Amino acid sequence: MFFLSDSTGISAETMGNALLIQFPEVRFERTLIPFIQTIKDARRVVRQLDEVMDGPVTPLVFCTAAEDVIRAELHRSRAPIIDFFDMHMERVEAVLGQRGARAAARLHGVGDIVRYNLRMAAVEFTIEHDDGQSLRALEKADVILLAPSRCGKTPTSMYLALQHGLFVANYPLVDEDLEATAMPRPVRPYLDRCFGLTTTAERLTRVRNERRPGSRYASLEQCRWELRRAEHLFGDYRVPVIDSSTKSVEEISTLILQTLKADARERDRHSEGKTS
Repeated sequence: MFFLSDSTGISAETMGNALLIQFPEVRFERTLIPFIQTIKDARRVVRQLDEVMDGPVTPLVFCTAAEDVIRAELHRSRAPIIDFFDMHMERVEAVLGQRGARAAARLHGVGDIVRYNLRMAAVEFTIEHDDGQSLRALEKADVILLAPSRCGKTPTSMYLALQHGLFVANYPLVDEDLEATAMPRPVRPYLDRCFGLTTTAERLTRVRNERRPGSRYASLEQCRWELRRAEHLFGDYRVPVIDSSTKSVEEISTLILQTLKADARERDRHSEGKTS
């Protein structure tokens, strides 16, 4: 599998992998070739693809190159190319009644400088507030993730910040918090922004054993106790809970975003009701 792009290649990988996941029994060897920005770059890629075509396996190539001259050169390859840009751009142009810029780096480049700066500020906030390291300006958080250690708080936080520009704090529930009957004091004023993450005890003990093998922290008994106590806390305070054992970071983030949008709509309806 080859993912070709005149920018980062994130779009080619995302759309290509969305198709490949439908073939769970097939093993794919993936190669990303980003920043194909000159004719010389494109010709080098064509030679690479044609060499693979002479081998025992036909490659499958996903491409999101935007510039016409680059795409035309890549299509000289004998390899089959699934060109996402070519497949959809003409239809979008027809609906809008105008030709698109067809310029590289529009999607994952700086682009909208305001949105870009927001995402970078969100990343900085999220790094500062990772794993309860800082409680400063917690009121600025759009989302606060709560969970015992190693339940997926950090990767989810970073994805929400980088991809969606959300200010995310994550707070680890340690033994002291779990032994109490009340939600930890620092997050108590912001329960409407809190989400709980959980997992299975078996998965948690496996992950923790990679960090501290044979420790009490990684024992199955300790993991079961922590998850059980966290579940009680989440239930008592009606904190939405997402099971990270069966979901990807992308899926967890989407569920959080959907909940935030639903809550916002509910607040709007409530506000309109009061006005009327």
